[in-house]
Amino acid sequence: MPDPAASEPPPFVRLASDPLRWRLLRELARSDRRVRELVDAVGQPQNLVSYHLRKLRTAELVTARRSSFDGRDTYYHLDLRRCADALADVGAALHPALGVGAVDRKPAKPRVLFLCTGNSGRSPMAAALLRHRTGADAVSAGSHPKPLNPHAVRAMADYGITLTHEPTHLDAMRRRRFHWVISLCDKVREVSPDFPGRPRMIHWSLPDPARDADGFPAFQRVAAELDTRIGFLIATTPEEVSPA
Repeated sequence: MPDPAASEPPPFVRLASDPLRWRLLRELARSDRRVRELVDAVGQPQNLVSYHLRKLRTAELVTARRSSFDGRDTYYHLDLRRCADALADVGAALHPALGVGAVDRKPAKPRVLFLCTGNSGRSPMAAALLRHRTGADAVSAGSHPKPLNPHAVRAMADYGITLTHEPTHLDAMRRRRFHWVISLCDKVREVSPDFPGRPRMIHWSLPDPARDADGFPAFQRVAAELDTRIGFLIATTPEEVSPA
C-alpha cells in the first residue's frame, strides 16, 4: 500500500512555493537585508513580510542578527548551506539519482572588494579566503583602518593561509572597478562610497570578532562563516551579478 507521506511535497517545496516567500528567499540569497529593504524590494506591507520571515526562520532557513550600527535594526540572512541540503533532499525525494548535489563548476575569478570598519580582521580574512580558493583579484579596506589582528592571522593559518595585510582606507579604493563590493559590518555599509562601473553591492552582516570576549574562537567562527559564504559566492560568475 502506498505511503501517504510519500505523496506530500517535501517541506522546502511547500515553504518556497509561496510566491512571496520565494521572492524573499531570492532577495536574501543576494545579500543580507533589513525588513524595510525587503518591504521595498517585494512591494508588500511590512506585517505580511514579517509574517513570512517568521515562517522562514521557524524552518531555520533564515536567521536574524541585530545591527551593530543601529541596535533597533535587524539583518536577515539566508542559510545557503541549509538551503542546499534541503534542495538535495527534494531531488532525492523525486528520484534517488537527483540527490547527488550540484554539478561542479569552474570557480569564477571576479574582482572583489571586501569592506569592514577596522580592516584588521573580517575583510582581510575574506579577501585571503577568496584569493586562496580562486586566485581572484580580492582586496580589502576599512573606514577606520587598524593594524592586522593577530587572531585573524591564526584563524587563517587553520586554512593553510599565511595572512599578511597592510590596513587600507576605503578612500584608496574609490576609483577602482570591481564586480562585487561586499560590506561585512553594518557600520561600514552606511558610509560606503559609490564605485565606478556600478558593481553589485552585497552586505554580509557579521559580528566584529575583535569585540567578542571569546578572543580567538570568535575569529574562528567568523572565518568559518566567511568560508561558507564565499563557497556560494564563487558559484556565481561575474557576468551573472554585474550590470552590462
